[in-house]
Amino acid sequence: MTLIEAIILGVVQGLTEPLPVSSSAHLVIVPALIPGFHQPSVAFDVLLHLGTLLAVVFFLRREIGELLASLLPGKGPAVNAPGADTGEKAANRRMVLWLAIATFLTGVIGILFKDRIERLFESVETTAFMLFITGILLFLSDRVKTNQRRKGEMNLTDGIVLGLVQAVALIPGISRSGSTITFGIFRGLERKTSARFSFLLSIPAIGGAVILKSADLLRLPASDLPALGAGFFAAAVTGFLSLKLLFAIINKTGLSLFAYYCWFVGAATLIIRGMG
Repeated sequence: MTLIEAIILGVVQGLTEPLPVSSSAHLVIVPALIPGFHQPSVAFDVLLHLGTLLAVVFFLRREIGELLASLLPGKGPAVNAPGADTGEKAANRRMVLWLAIATFLTGVIGILFKDRIERLFESVETTAFMLFITGILLFLSDRVKTNQRRKGEMNLTDGIVLGLVQAVALIPGISRSGSTITFGIFRGLERKTSARFSFLLSIPAIGGAVILKSADLLRLPASDLPALGAGFFAAAVTGFLSLKLLFAIINKTGLSLFAYYCWFVGAATLIIRGMG
């Protein structure tokens, strides 16, 4: 893999992982449509995901810090005073619980249906069709006008629903961020609250995948390190900029723009495959 190829793939990963357009769909469709394209190694894929994980952690560093601080025991007698565990700290503790429940559900379903999900990655047509579904979800989310619930108003049902939705998003073409954000909106959450929960939920999901495949990093030849490093850096920087873009427009223009993109890519893929 050349340096330029690594940077291009890093940019593609950085753009499609945070944005609600399904990075898995692009990983299936791009190799199938470009003659001579070679799928990158598992180790390179791990590094790209590690780059986007770094981008998410850095972007949400304040929220992550607040969640971790809420789990630390307080000091002094005031801790046991009535109402001492209310407000922001209590909301953050509940958020950690909802994230844990959602992550557990995603993990269990992912393990149970692992083989079936992996077989879906072999079908470009199925992936393109799933992009249409992602587009429909994104389009419908902009029709919801009753999404006013904030972080402190999230409940157990939210955690269960979003954990199940993230599990469904293991299917290529179903955007993880797109589906979890839209179902958060369908549940009545504010757009930015739903988006923050979605990306906080992505941290254990991406982190777990990286850990499972980390052994491949130990077998990397030294000659590939410059290209791999470039891809990692490109994914991290582009991922951070993509997050900034998404949060900047989510309340202004909504998600319909990404719906049109998903429909266009899905339709173009089916047409090109039909002509082949």
